Amino acid sequence: MSPSPVIAPLDVLDGMSDMIGSKTVIPAPLQSSADAFPALVSTIISLRTRDAVTTQVSAAVYRRAPDPVTMASMEQEELEELLRPAGFYRRKAGQLIRIAAQILEEHDGMVPNSREALLALPGVGLKTANFVLGMVFGIPSICVDVHVHRISNRLGLVSTSTPEDTEVALRNIFPEDWWSRINHVMVRFGQTICRPVGPRCAECLFRGWCPEAASRISQHELDKRSGSR
Repeated sequence: MSPSPVIAPLDVLDGMSDMIGSKTVIPAPLQSSADAFPALVSTIISLRTRDAVTTQVSAAVYRRAPDPVTMASMEQEELEELLRPAGFYRRKAGQLIRIAAQILEEHDGMVPNSREALLALPGVGLKTANFVLGMVFGIPSICVDVHVHRISNRLGLVSTSTPEDTEVALRNIFPEDWWSRINHVMVRFGQTICRPVGPRCAECLFRGWCPEAASRISQHELDKRSGSR
């Protein structure tokens, strides 16, 4: 069961959008399913990798292997070198080559547009499948990454211990037509305001009721008073 937030969940998402300077809109799906392969590859690269590194490495991989045919024919060692700045680069290289081969063999070279088929690809989990469904195919889905899991719990929207449980809980409190925008907004909010280390609570619109902000701001005031003595 999800805890009752102090303000409505939809208002929370709108507030995040105001703070990051982005309208709370559903991200437009990519232009065609051909764009799904780079999106799928980038999401796999992002696992346990910092956002800035993901962007850099994804661009390098895309330049070398923009489609499943090219990816499947690559030597794993070459792909490993491109992926080296990212975490678990050897594992990801083998995974990406196997995914490309399976897409060619079972889906005529096109990334599938169902959750079941995406989850059947080597190493693809719920986060990756939901991201591709929402961002590429426009199918309502909630992509729960570290930002979404952390922020949802930090703000008290949910009380969960795993990303899988967080997805279920968020489905229960947000209408379906808002699902795809949750990751879009929370990731940017988590990168700029509600950061994992050193969150900018004093600048947050939720500081009046967020438990994390209350404890951090109170401790900051105590530290200031102690320092002035």
